[in-house]
Amino acid sequence: MNLLEEVRSIVEQKFRNESADHDWYHIERVLKLAEYIQSKEGGDLLVIQLAALLHDISDHKLNGGIKNDCGRVSREILTRLNADEKLTERVCDIVDKVSFKGAGVSDVYESLELDIVRDADRLDAIGAIGIARAFHYGGKNNRSFYEPDLGPSLHTDFDSYSSDKSHTLNHFYEKLLLIKDRLRTKTAREIGTERHQIMEGFVSSFLKEWNVNLR
Repeated sequence: MNLLEEVRSIVEQKFRNESADHDWYHIERVLKLAEYIQSKEGGDLLVIQLAALLHDISDHKLNGGIKNDCGRVSREILTRLNADEKLTERVCDIVDKVSFKGAGVSDVYESLELDIVRDADRLDAIGAIGIARAFHYGGKNNRSFYEPDLGPSLHTDFDSYSSDKSHTLNHFYEKLLLIKDRLRTKTAREIGTERHQIMEGFVSSFLKEWNVNLR
């Protein structure tokens, strides 16, 4: 196997039995989205593919709460596979900067490759699958659908965002409905517009049904 195939095999084995909000199929969708965006926007394909595969390799939601650990674990994997040192550094520099860290936390813009992988990951967080993932994660963590008296928080740091235990509908206001305007590439923005509209329609219908508004 070549390097890409080896990394794919390692990641697939690790994530195959994760829950649906962050399982192998999520990783695979992000990879496919990243490859599609790269085909339209350019950038180093191998760097993008490896970073897409490794972007959740030690996510804080899966590793017991350790933040910004994906780069360290990615470096261990790539080093073990004798990957080129410069390639390893480029991939590891991306993976810790992909995740959303709070509505009030600015994204780092350093390279087209980072933009593409981050856009791909965020696209999988919105639209129909994004809705399903949000409620699956909420159910897994025993969070209510909605609590009318508990409004959203626009977190200004990663610690407060990552430790928030609010209801699932707040997640739409705190992250998912903000993603469209934070996508960087033209290709991702085109895809994101439709997915954003799906979420807007869902939230509107959800609140109408919650309030038993039958008019």
